Amino acid sequence: MTANGGCLKRLPDTPTKYMKKLRFIVLVLFVFPLFVSAQTLDEKLAEIDAYAQTVIDTWKDSGAGMAIAIVKDDKAVMQKGYGIRELGKPDKVDENTLFAIASNSKAFTTACLAILVDEGKIGWNDKVSKYLPDFQMYDPWVTNELTIRDIVSHRVGLDTFSGDLLWYDTTYSTDEMLRRVRYLKPVSSFRTRYGYQNLMYIAAGRIVEKVSGKPWAEFVKDRILKPLGMNRTTLSVRDLKDNYAMPHNESGGKLRSLPVGFLDNAIGAVRLNSSVADLSNWIRLQLGRGTFEGKKIFSEAQSWQMWSPNTLQPISEAASKNNPTRHFSAYAMGWGTYDYYGRKIINHSGGLDGMLSYTVLIPEEKVGFVVLTNSESPAFQIMMNKIRDMFVDAPKRDWNDEAKKQVAAGKAADAEENAKVDAARVANTKPSLALAGYAGTYTSQMYGDVIVTEENGKLVMRLAPAPNFVADLVHWHYDTFEIKWRPSVNYNFPRGFVTFTIDKNGKTDQLKIDQPNNDFWFYELDLRRTK
Repeated sequence: MTANGGCLKRLPDTPTKYMKKLRFIVLVLFVFPLFVSAQTLDEKLAEIDAYAQTVIDTWKDSGAGMAIAIVKDDKAVMQKGYGIRELGKPDKVDENTLFAIASNSKAFTTACLAILVDEGKIGWNDKVSKYLPDFQMYDPWVTNELTIRDIVSHRVGLDTFSGDLLWYDTTYSTDEMLRRVRYLKPVSSFRTRYGYQNLMYIAAGRIVEKVSGKPWAEFVKDRILKPLGMNRTTLSVRDLKDNYAMPHNESGGKLRSLPVGFLDNAIGAVRLNSSVADLSNWIRLQLGRGTFEGKKIFSEAQSWQMWSPNTLQPISEAASKNNPTRHFSAYAMGWGTYDYYGRKIINHSGGLDGMLSYTVLIPEEKVGFVVLTNSESPAFQIMMNKIRDMFVDAPKRDWNDEAKKQVAAGKAADAEENAKVDAARVANTKPSLALAGYAGTYTSQMYGDVIVTEENGKLVMRLAPAPNFVADLVHWHYDTFEIKWRPSVNYNFPRGFVTFTIDKNGKTDQLKIDQPNNDFWFYELDLRRTK
């Protein structure tokens, strides 16, 4: 049958000639439309720019600003800011505005390790115990076998984000954080499953210090930032002097500007603050496979190591349906990697209170980009998807519209869940004890003390290692109290509860914190009364 439904009675040419004509027709039908609709680089950048403004306008009630840089063929072709640096103030975001880049800092740590590998001072498969003899995991066998490659590829057997309460907003020193890792119980066998680990990157940062003889921040500055001309980038919020974005979220019940978080002890994991102008040079170094403007920072061999998959990440059926061209996803070293419309994507995200970001490399297209935001809206994810799609010529999708629907669905699901919790509350119950009976010190071997006091006829809970973590406890039912975090807590926690257990003598013996969230596992605390 012909394409229009008629019968093909005879071929006027030989079969070979006919097939050649057919191939030509197919080529014209399927390639020519792509050719005529292909966009120039300037057209792509104009579309991205317009889309970014739409995204900022859409999520203006959820955040403040955003900055984007795009590198193509070893040249920064776009560096631009959108929105404002701080809620209620007129200062605009520009290409030099500093944002916390959070976990995008991890690739700087693996680059430091790569430099040391090039110098013959360490090897990726060296035992961690060779450099950190006091560092211990829960299982002594794992402690003995643990390598540098293991700790930077998230395959040590711990759960994703396990132990993050040790570094988040605590006064613990770097060494004290690492000492307490030994109390974290694994959830899988060693090297069998992906589990994202900030604490392991803190250990990696400490290795850089032990081997180089320099503080991690000084090594990063001397060996990476200065050679790349990243002169505005800082490794501590104490060094922020001008033109920096303030984080924003809805902790406390409404959108607010937050103080910048002090994270200096979390070396290796989350500390950098940078601008899209500076990060353009970082992207050029990465796409240059370790060389920037003729200066070799690390070798191409180590670039390959840092981009090579080490730990497979599962892809859910829903995720596969959403992105059907993605067939694998894995963590390398300081970078994640996956395939997308036939290209290998190298990427990493970053997230701290009120600061979300993405760095993406598409080596086959000689393209890399970064998106920085100072809010907790989905803007960073939307723009990552949009820019990535533009440079792999993916079919058009309105990621912004999809995000609006997802956020609305999420809010509806949260409301439904809250209604269920309310319905399950048992009315007209009283605590088993007088409030003073719940007051005491509850201790976690891994974390430290959580102190409950009676103040002005109410219970107050304080996390001793994190002085800002203070909550009022409001009776819910029986021996369960609802957590009301005070404004000193910057994380936007949903509703949570604590439950006290009573021993046979009628005294409290355990404190169980049920605080849902996506980042910190309070169930790991195992709090038992000690005073």
